[in-house]
Amino acid sequence: MLPQAFLQRMERQLGAEYPSYIDSLDRPRAVALRFRPLDGQIPPLPFLEAPVPWEPLGYYYDPTARPGLHPYHEAGVYYLQEASAMAPVTLLDPQPGERICDLCAAPGGKSTQIAGRLRGQGFLLCNEIEPKRAKILSRNIERLGIGNALVTNEHPATLAQRFPGFFHRVLIDAPCSGEGMFRKEEAAVTDWSQKTVQMCADRQRQILHSGAQLVCPGGRLVYSTCTFAPEENEQTIAAFLADHPDFYPEAVEAPWFSPGKNGSFRLWPHKLKGEGHFAAVLRRRGDEEVPDVDIRAEKLPKEWLDFAKDLDIQLPAGRPLQFGSSLYWVPQEMPEISRLKVIRPGLELGIVKKGRFEPAHALALWLRDCGRSVSFPAGSDEMNRYLHGDVIPCTQKGWTLVKVDGYPIGWGKGDSIVLKNHYPKGLRR
Repeated sequence: MLPQAFLQRMERQLGAEYPSYIDSLDRPRAVALRFRPLDGQIPPLPFLEAPVPWEPLGYYYDPTARPGLHPYHEAGVYYLQEASAMAPVTLLDPQPGERICDLCAAPGGKSTQIAGRLRGQGFLLCNEIEPKRAKILSRNIERLGIGNALVTNEHPATLAQRFPGFFHRVLIDAPCSGEGMFRKEEAAVTDWSQKTVQMCADRQRQILHSGAQLVCPGGRLVYSTCTFAPEENEQTIAAFLADHPDFYPEAVEAPWFSPGKNGSFRLWPHKLKGEGHFAAVLRRRGDEEVPDVDIRAEKLPKEWLDFAKDLDIQLPAGRPLQFGSSLYWVPQEMPEISRLKVIRPGLELGIVKKGRFEPAHALALWLRDCGRSVSFPAGSDEMNRYLHGDVIPCTQKGWTLVKVDGYPIGWGKGDSIVLKNHYPKGLRR
């Protein structure tokens, strides 16, 4: 049962379209996933259906399937993401080599989508203010094999003060009352009230103010929510533009969505195959320019150099960073991160242990290939045993990249007879 006050407002808001909206709530919910950009073709999975029109790598899938249990999911080949939620990044339109900030990033759907558009080039800051959600975000960044992302657990105002005008593009997928998710999440229905709507609108205006400071002159800001409330959408954008004359609505091509005022778009569940969403595209006045980054790099330890030579691993442009007990490889564009709450500063390479190097699971998922690997078919006894944490017969010797149908999924260490399992214990089935 939806709240009566919500239904009355929706009837006023939609007018003659209201019955179509109500009918759409009774239709089966569309489910979708988005592939990570990989060399070669998208795997011909039997549960895939039609493509998502606004995301080249997005596909609807059979709702009776459980793709989250497939080994490809653990290998980061795809991310389960609601189709309408893919729209804001399409409007953000990240380009390889740019600096991008996803200010309210958990659980990571839009961040991983942005990373796919960057194709390993440039720098992505993924921030989440809630500590538990920030850890989930970090795990998804790792699972999708992303090496050029910094994951932080900060207040947006802190980042605005620290990195003014640093980013070419900023995405604010703001916390909201979740009206567009009523069909998907029962908690969104039970938690709804007009007071909640107003509370969210007040918070969104504060986040927008912080996000605006992160955008460089000439840069793009995309604001999005998964709610229908005008207070959280058009009214929030109108108030922002009134307070920030250095921003203006930007006209973009988006034929799939319903256009509105101030560079905004609506995604209505009775007009497309997805849940409710709102997005607005804004541009900061001025010529595009971002500040330089000038940081002295650390040296890579001999243990890593020996390991990388043995497996013929080539790192992209970047620099090493010792973070806690782990060695990371971070993008050249990453600024100074001292005194920030950092969850993941880049690509985790591994740990130096008593003169030897132990590779991180993140490194395996980032690699496309290396000098020593073994691949097992999805559903095979070997792959099932590997995901369970068992030892596997194998003639390889030394650290070995384990793949499922050619997609890296983890590490093993061979002695020419068996492969000792190094799949993380927390992921084993």
